[in-house]
This record gives sequence, structure tokens and C-alpha cells, in this order.
Amino acid sequence: MSARAAPTRLSRVDRVKVRYAGPIVRHVFRSPWLRERLLRAREADLARGLDPDIALLLVLGERTGDAEVAGRSPDAARRSILASVSIIEDTPSGSVRVRERELPDANGGVMRARLYEPAGLASPSPGFVFIHGGGWVVGDLDTHDTLCRRLALEAQVRVLSVEPRLAPEHPFPAAVHDSLAAFRYAAREAAALGFDPGRLGVAGDSAGGNLSAVVGQLTRGDVVRPKLSLLIYPAVDATCSFASHRELGEGYFLTRESIAWYLDRYAGTTSQPGHASRTDPLLSPLHTKDLAGAPPALEVVAGFDLLSDEGEAYAEKLIAAGVTAEVLRSPSLPHGFALMTGVCGRALRDTEHFARRAGELLRA
Repeated sequence: MSARAAPTRLSRVDRVKVRYAGPIVRHVFRSPWLRERLLRAREADLARGLDPDIALLLVLGERTGDAEVAGRSPDAARRSILASVSIIEDTPSGSVRVRERELPDANGGVMRARLYEPAGLASPSPGFVFIHGGGWVVGDLDTHDTLCRRLALEAQVRVLSVEPRLAPEHPFPAAVHDSLAAFRYAAREAAALGFDPGRLGVAGDSAGGNLSAVVGQLTRGDVVRPKLSLLIYPAVDATCSFASHRELGEGYFLTRESIAWYLDRYAGTTSQPGHASRTDPLLSPLHTKDLAGAPPALEVVAGFDLLSDEGEAYAEKLIAAGVTAEVLRSPSLPHGFALMTGVCGRALRDTEHFARRAGELLRA
């Protein structure tokens, strides 16, 4: 049994950066003169409908070199993502009780988890097991803390956020096994966690959306199955063959280069013996032959996201298999927008909207 990667801790330099960069970024966003000057670099994207706040964030990311993870070590990438989220996110207003927990992973180890409970929520309540994104390599409870608080508040549900093992220390399919173990733990311990097992869903963004889709498929024969899968701009096709990968593969946070970097560390490079097939359904849930019996899905698709085509295709395949699937589209936003709500009003509104809709569907 190999040890888990240590929880991500910001270096002293990172902490100083977070402390001072946050106010500077917000000053830039509030200054009409600075906004106009910086946005000249993205005039073509603005004409295509990109949200101005996102365009400004892209310009700042390009100038600071924080927009790309490829070429970094996994540890450096993890610190960079945590620092970036800490700079641009704001804790939502509203009272949420947060409790740290531990639960067993699939390898005999311990998985960190965090339970979010909105004030005054009755018990038992609907709830989600939330699996964070980050390309199966980066991300943790802290990078997605604000999103989980917002999901709990807007949906009025309990949220159990979990930390599957990360690659490359624990390559595919370790994260699949841990995510499945986490959902089954929540189903088994529903009473202790305050969940109504009949209204328990699975949720995740990006790679977490991938894992949520896989959990939905693998639990089709379980007594307690997800009532809903909330798939936030999910990565569902590791072949990266859809047109949006070519058309939106550069310049919008998640790039073709970063996708390749993530997949090589999670699934192995295609030149390595024993690498995972890019069409393995546990890696690419879109390639599952039969989706009949999968849980109903609420899928979020971003217009400036190279994963948008595969997300649409997955929803279409669910519907063709007789599964209810609803798609919420954010045409002016990029991949990862649910972690940009502190500086982008449209990202905040769309995140609140999909969270509220998820709560409605889970309670229905």
C-alpha cells in the first residue's frame, strides 16, 4: 500500500502572493481604465461572446504565467492551483456548518472528507457526494471549499466532499475505486451523515465530473444508487477527438497541452507499456456501450471549454439510452468557471443557478 500524497500546503512565497495579489486583482477589476486597457488584448474573444471578467482574468493569468500547469511538477501544479483559487474566490454569505471527516479509501487507507450542512437544514436531507476536479492530479478539499459551500447553500442539501487519491502517485484507476468507495460509504452511513439515502446524488467538476459519471454507471446494481449525477463540465472522452478540442484548445485556461499533461500522469503515456486505453469506460465514460440504468443527470456545459462537445455528446447518449438528462449551458464562460465566482459575476450567477437546479431535481 503506497502512501497518499501529502495535503497541499502553500509555501511562504505562495502565502505572500495570495495575501497581496487578491486586493490587486480586485482593484484591476474595479478600475474602468485598467479594464479597458487590458481587455484590448482580448477584443476578438469579446466579439465572440467571451465574458469580459473572464477575458480580464485570462489576460492577468497570461501576464503572471499562472494559466498553464504543463511543464510543472505535480507538487508545484497543486500549489499553483490552490494559490490561484485562493486569490480569486470569495466565501459565500450564509451559515454553513463544516465538519472534517475521514473515511476508508479503496486501498485500506484513509480518505479526507468534509461535510457541509446549511444552517437549519432538517435531518435527514438530500445530499451530494462531491468529487473535486483537477485532472486527477491537482485539487483537494481546499480548492473546492467555496464551491461546496455554495452548492450546499443554494441547493439546500448536505454535501460530503471527498479526496480520492491523486496521480501520478496513485494512477488510474485508483481515483475510480476511491470515488466508488466514498459513495458507497455515504450510502451505508447515511443516517450518521444526515443523508436521506433515497435522495443521495453524486457531483463533481471536470475530472470530478468524470469520476461522478463513472460512479453513476458502476452503482447501477446497488441498493442505494445516485438519484442524480451533477456533472459540471465533465471530462468524459480521453481520446480528445471532438472538434472543440481543436477549436478551443488554446487560450481558455484548460488547454490541449494541459489535458495531455493530466492524462499522461493519470492514465500513462500511450508509449508506456500497460497504459490505460483511452477508450476504457472507467477512463472515458462516453465510451460505455450501454448507459441504460445510469442515474438522471444535470450537466453543465461551458461555451469556451474544449470539453464542451464531449459533454454535449454524453448528455445525448444518456437520453438515447432512456436516461433523463438536462443540460445547462453557459455560453460566455470557460472551463473551471465555478471556481472563479469571486471575480466574475456571470460565473457566480450561473454557479448559483446550477446549484439551485440540482437541489430541485434531488428533492423532486
